[in-house]
Amino acid sequence: MEVKIGVQNAPREIVIESSQTADEVQNAVVKALEGTEKLFALSDEHGRRIIVPADRLAYVEIGESASRKVGFGTL
Repeated sequence: MEVKIGVQNAPREIVIESSQTADEVQNAVVKALEGTEKLFALSDEHGRRIIVPADRLAYVEIGESASRKVGFGTL
């Protein structure tokens, strides 16, 4: 699933393909914005972790499940 994360005072958004469900991502966002978590953390399909301070989140866009990629973009 594609997740776009906007960070305050950053010129570009962070875009990752996550293996987490939309509900898991939404719960992580809610916990970060409520203040129960100081960091917003997600992991991508390759096991890398993206960590953003919760007070710097501008927005999180949860997309649809990624379709199968074909060509050089699959690397």
